[in-house]
Amino acid sequence: MNCADTSALRHSVPLKKSVLRSSSVVTLLIAGLLAITSSASLADESGTSFWLPGQYGSLAAAPGTPGWALATVYYHTSVSAGADVAASREIQVGRFNPALNVNLNANLHASADLALVIPSYTFATPVLGGQLAVQMATIIGSTSANVNGTLTASLPPFGLVRNENISNTVTGFGDLYPLASLKWNAGVHNFMTYVTGDIPVGNYSSTSLANLGLGHGAIDGGGGYTYFNPATGHEFSAVAGFTYNFKNQTTQYQSGVDFHLDWGASQFLSKQFFVGLVGYAYDQVSADSGAGDRVGAFESRVFAVGPQIGYIFPIAGKQGYLGLKSYFEFEARHRPEGWNTWLTFSISNAAPSPSAAPSRLVHK
Repeated sequence: MNCADTSALRHSVPLKKSVLRSSSVVTLLIAGLLAITSSASLADESGTSFWLPGQYGSLAAAPGTPGWALATVYYHTSVSAGADVAASREIQVGRFNPALNVNLNANLHASADLALVIPSYTFATPVLGGQLAVQMATIIGSTSANVNGTLTASLPPFGLVRNENISNTVTGFGDLYPLASLKWNAGVHNFMTYVTGDIPVGNYSSTSLANLGLGHGAIDGGGGYTYFNPATGHEFSAVAGFTYNFKNQTTQYQSGVDFHLDWGASQFLSKQFFVGLVGYAYDQVSADSGAGDRVGAFESRVFAVGPQIGYIFPIAGKQGYLGLKSYFEFEARHRPEGWNTWLTFSISNAAPSPSAAPSRLVHK
């Protein structure tokens, strides 16, 4: 988007064509924050998943403008869970042996404040008729987890009752998350496919309730669709994928295969401002396994929905984007539920101003 600015936004015809071009590359970076994880977003082993639901949203499959771009996100979450997740965490960190007859009447509370940094590059030369983009994401921040309750255990003829109140806070860096995507445009219809993964180099300890790293590698792939009508400003996007988790060599635990669906729907109220809804569904479709699995299948699930707003503006000869979205979770199983908020700022090349079409010569 060599910037000619927001004059392209003010003077483009049809009404929102350049908004699509400029905001879609931003949305690729922001909504496509693939593979960002924290111990506060729970599923699978100890309730911690590779995929952070909500990473994709509106305009996810719309092609962007070639060149470098940078997205930064402040992410906050606060969640809680009952005894099943609390017990899995205590077993993980070695607080008790699940071979005992154990009853844990406890709750888990977790929160995270993270900064996500995502540089990316979109290629001008088509690949397989589509637009290729690559990115590398990482996180820095703090996450905390606390288990509070009463543990009752028996191994006849002995018994044990104790109050449990343990907590951990971790501050540092998370894993690295590479991503590559291909996007195609056909009028108001847009299609995409992507592949991403986890390079486990972040702060991780198998004996900590809270972690910024996952502790094992993962690979994730899927596809998506965006409907965008520039004349009306109507937009809807959905991206679905599956995660394959490699074994955690420290704990000898292998999480099952996960399915996830992120979606967003928006209405452009002007060439630069939109509002809408976002949501996600997350479901583990196969059981956990491995020698270190001492809690059984532990298949998890959660759904969420919430509001979003976005604003596109010129900045220093580039195109800026500021967005806010929030998710409220429900129907969780074997993972905490709560809420999370994403505040995003991104800067990229601006969409070029549309050039005047050449006059046609009419021959009679």
